[in-house]
Amino acid sequence: MKQSQTQTSSRLLSLDVLRGITIAGMILVNNPGSWGSIYAPLEHAQWNGLTATDLVFPFFIFIMGVSMYLSYKKFDFKFSKTTFVKLLRRSALLFVIGVALNWFGLFSRGLSGLRTEDMSVFDKIWESATNFENLRILGVLQRLALVSFFGSLTVLIFKPKRIPWLIGIILVFYWILIAVTGSFGEDSKSLVFIIDRAVLGITHLYTDHLPDGTSLVFDPEGILSTLPCIAHVLLGFLAGKMISETKDNGQRIQKLFIFGTIIMFLGFMTDYGFPINKKIWSTSFVLATSGLASLLLGLLIWIIDMKGNKRWSVFFETFGVNPLFIFVIGGVISVLISTIGFSFLGNWISIKGFIYNQWLVPVFEELPGSLVFALLFITMCWFIGYFLYKKKIFIKL
Repeated sequence: MKQSQTQTSSRLLSLDVLRGITIAGMILVNNPGSWGSIYAPLEHAQWNGLTATDLVFPFFIFIMGVSMYLSYKKFDFKFSKTTFVKLLRRSALLFVIGVALNWFGLFSRGLSGLRTEDMSVFDKIWESATNFENLRILGVLQRLALVSFFGSLTVLIFKPKRIPWLIGIILVFYWILIAVTGSFGEDSKSLVFIIDRAVLGITHLYTDHLPDGTSLVFDPEGILSTLPCIAHVLLGFLAGKMISETKDNGQRIQKLFIFGTIIMFLGFMTDYGFPINKKIWSTSFVLATSGLASLLLGLLIWIIDMKGNKRWSVFFETFGVNPLFIFVIGGVISVLISTIGFSFLGNWISIKGFIYNQWLVPVFEELPGSLVFALLFITMCWFIGYFLYKKKIFIKL
């Protein structure tokens, strides 16, 4: 085999592509034309179980762990005041952006809901902007901030050879804690919910809308379930260690496949005692999704970095080089088109509602039209990312 095929450049394109796949996936599932018309694979499992949608967030966290190893290796994993301050600043910024995105959604929905009220524009803006009692504190970006901070501290304080033991301790401890407290369900008796309610308050948590029309307050990015998520990023860290210490791509693929197969098997086996569950980030969920992420990463290294089949990957690479910025911009645009609208045939309709109901449904019908809307939304986000990509602008969050 030729040297150019077995050796890699200083940066694996497959990492950016897999990161981009996860971001594109998150934007796709967050932006259907109608939440009432979604294909089954594009929905989260209601409670226990695993769908394609349930893979995108844990895959991103796994890749974050891979990148964590490659990044801190440059500094020989030395803990310093400078490194800590930079880590704290970045994590705090990411957390604040996440809260700000939640506030912007709450503000926009509140302002839209007051459009028919007999109030001055200033009063409507003020009431919507100061509705802090219903502001959700946690979320995707907030979880990434916490996991990045505590995961990075762990790898900077402990030697790499101790990381596997820490992963095992975290996952076993979390399993025991959930089992002892009987917190396997989505209810007010769950320790996951009790801690969130005690620390944050019930009005600052996510409200889950169930298929039967009822609502249940339960945050899928809760405080306690962040603990196994730290183990999740550390599994990615181990994969990054394998990649860094192995220069031959063929051997890298082999190691990633063996690693992925073993932990995926462990994940599906532990499902019998601690069911695979994204909302509480169960031990089996960590293992199964990390294993699948490792297998997919190995496959992408073979296709892209080893075989050189790169042309198809530009779409995902565009997302992967500016992942969180595109995710945030997508979130802002999603809120705007869902809350800004106009009068149509005597009724108020949002921009999103008009596009979906008046343009897409008549052509594609409801279910396919909802998917088409999501694909159009992704395409719009891609154009923003592609502009940055071509200009070589990389915005780090």
